[in-house]
Amino acid sequence: MRHEHDAAAPRFLFLQGPHGPFFDRLAAMLRAAGGRVWRVGFNRGDQAFWSERHSFIPYAEPPEDWPQAFRALVRHHGISDLVLYGDTRPVHAQAVEAAHELGLRIHVFEEGYLRPYWVTYERGGANGNSKLMGLDLPEMRAALERAQPDVPEAPAHWGDMRHHIFYGALYHAFVLLGNGRYAGFRPHRALDVRQEFALYLRRLLGMPLTWAQRVRATRRIRTGGFPYHLALLQLAHDGNFTAHSPFADQAEFLEAVIDGFARGAPRHHHLVFKAHPLEDGRTDQRHAIRRLARAHGVAHRVHYVRGGKLAHLLDQARSAVTVNSTAAQQALWRGLPLRVFGAAVYAKPEFVSPQPLAEFFARPARPDARAYREYRHFLLETSQVPGGFYSARGRRQLLRQVVDMMLAPDDPYDALSRGTATPRQQLRVVT
Repeated sequence: MRHEHDAAAPRFLFLQGPHGPFFDRLAAMLRAAGGRVWRVGFNRGDQAFWSERHSFIPYAEPPEDWPQAFRALVRHHGISDLVLYGDTRPVHAQAVEAAHELGLRIHVFEEGYLRPYWVTYERGGANGNSKLMGLDLPEMRAALERAQPDVPEAPAHWGDMRHHIFYGALYHAFVLLGNGRYAGFRPHRALDVRQEFALYLRRLLGMPLTWAQRVRATRRIRTGGFPYHLALLQLAHDGNFTAHSPFADQAEFLEAVIDGFARGAPRHHHLVFKAHPLEDGRTDQRHAIRRLARAHGVAHRVHYVRGGKLAHLLDQARSAVTVNSTAAQQALWRGLPLRVFGAAVYAKPEFVSPQPLAEFFARPARPDARAYREYRHFLLETSQVPGGFYSARGRRQLLRQVVDMMLAPDDPYDALSRGTATPRQQLRVVT
């Protein structure tokens, strides 16, 4: 395929990707399809997971020089397409801003909006910058009238979490031990590389203990016989939280939730905080929750579960609250009332409650289940691609479809609206 604005093969510039070899495998397939590919690396970890050395461009200059350097790279290599993972970290946000001005096609990968067995592929932006933010349910229904009526089911299940943690630890080890040539590198997170590596290593080594604690906490909740509400926590450094949240930090969210629960929930109801599966302890969530629960007089009714599968807790929950975690869609799938605070692609009035928090905990309004299933069907027909970034099996599944989606003239949403079948709609998931 060729771009409408370019008679030659597409020329891709990759920035930072998921930890591990996914971007390298993706680039190889784009080359096989006739494209030209380059990769900008900002540290030794980026370099370690890129196999074609002559197409690797190390960036070692100060961060403030990056926007100008990006524009120069685009001109020098005749770049037509920008590829990145997430669009909120500073080097990505600056590149996306310039890419819009330069008329580049912008390919954004993210973790799946329908986790854990899908990956998100969009153009132009993701999460709070996604086209989904401006699409309403009537528009989605109209687009679905042109789609096949069957709803794809979940693909074959595989486990990416241990691979994710492993590649995260390895990536930060490369940065920690071999980053000499990248003098200008600045992490996009608050912690330095040594601290990041230590957290990944501690989490990797502590998985058996964390598992045992989680099993005990989950058993107490599931066998306690009390009604409970779930608060879905996100990572403190999650770009979706930091860029699209009304809270300055997670402590503000914890305070708001516990205060609303204490004022509104029936006295026999409990509140369960579910940590993100990759929570690494950089902030002491357990201690903060206990302190706030004591201050509001509900210490005996508040629980904390670190990691693990969300489904076991959702199956018996009364409602869910979150800032803008994608895990909230699992609550909507079960028809649970949901309250969100930040910008989220699923925050549609048909199935997200606008109630004040105390009122929500007292009498939560249920979502329109039919509307949510239409929304979910729309996602599965467009931006949700079966597979994963971290396991070999997940990468193979993902690459079978996403390369053709990147080479297609229309983005997934436009293709469905215009009635032009994309590779995502042509290839059904076989379970």
